[in-house]
Amino acid sequence: MDRVEGTTSDETAAAAADGEDPSPEAPAPDKERKRRRHRWVKRTTLALLLALFLPLLTAETALYINYQGDPAQGTHTRNRDALWLGHAWVDGRKKDADVTALAHRLQGTGIRDLYVHSGPLEHDGTLPKSVYPRARWFIDAVHEKLPGVRVQAFLGDVLATEGPDGMRLDNADTRAAVVRSSRQILDTGYDGIHLDLEPLHSGDRNYLTLLDALRRETRSRDALLSVASHQIDPLPALHSVAGTFTDHPKWWSQEFFGQVARRVDQIAVMSYDTAQPLESTYGGYVAQQTSLALEVTPPTTDLLMGLPFYWESNFDHWGHAETVPAAVRGVRLGLSRTDADRARFGVALYIDFAATEADWRAYREDWVR
Repeated sequence: MDRVEGTTSDETAAAAADGEDPSPEAPAPDKERKRRRHRWVKRTTLALLLALFLPLLTAETALYINYQGDPAQGTHTRNRDALWLGHAWVDGRKKDADVTALAHRLQGTGIRDLYVHSGPLEHDGTLPKSVYPRARWFIDAVHEKLPGVRVQAFLGDVLATEGPDGMRLDNADTRAAVVRSSRQILDTGYDGIHLDLEPLHSGDRNYLTLLDALRRETRSRDALLSVASHQIDPLPALHSVAGTFTDHPKWWSQEFFGQVARRVDQIAVMSYDTAQPLESTYGGYVAQQTSLALEVTPPTTDLLMGLPFYWESNFDHWGHAETVPAAVRGVRLGLSRTDADRARFGVALYIDFAATEADWRAYREDWVR
């Protein structure tokens, strides 16, 4: 009989005795490579998760710690608070009885300024007079029923910083039109201009140029210039990192915040929509924002910290976390730690038509007292 080529039974037995896998279907080196690859995938995944969540956990823990402690005595209203109002007050929907109810609501509070929505501005900087037909009536009614309370025209627009549509501040004609619109609305009798342009990226020199021009106009009329501001980098240069990865920097550098604050009479920080998941971390964040803002706001400028007088539940704003009590406690902690005796300081309530009785009660009990 001819010999068949291949491994004999004796050779197979010998290979098994030496610990080798005689099966040609899954050689030992392939199995080992699969095991190594599986271990590498698990370890890499774990490392990525740790790299992502450890800094986040560390930051949230720091905010929680920042919320601890007791505010200093006397960290309450300086009677320089403000309230953002909706457009209904100047377009004809509100009546005398509404102003009477508003006056009753504000009696005994620290609210000195009303930012009433009187825009929006057109993308070219113009402002149709038809947008605010009842402004003169509202201003007179407030001055009569709330002596000492000032009414400012809340003007804003979307900037073309993160999309093709919107106002372009790099256009000198647009900036000049905004100044003319401010002059036009001040002629109506407003006590000042409150500007809110978003999204406004940190370091925008055209915005600073616009503020300089507006300040000359308001000062010539003995009127106020105030702005709503973005939040300040909670970590150094975070706006740059966010801008690199998302095209939405969100925060301002502390330096740019100071540059803005030195050009206005009032600056109100929009210290809400923070994505914080807990009252304690949100309050700690507000405390940090208050301290950062106080450090660079000159004593001649009113600094106001925004309170969330509205409810939303989404990734940017968790209603169960961003509460008025947490915000007020955060404000008081930041004020206590940084400049407890600051006179030109207050809170700004956003916004009247969404506020609940619980919001007003928390403001009165925790801040006004």
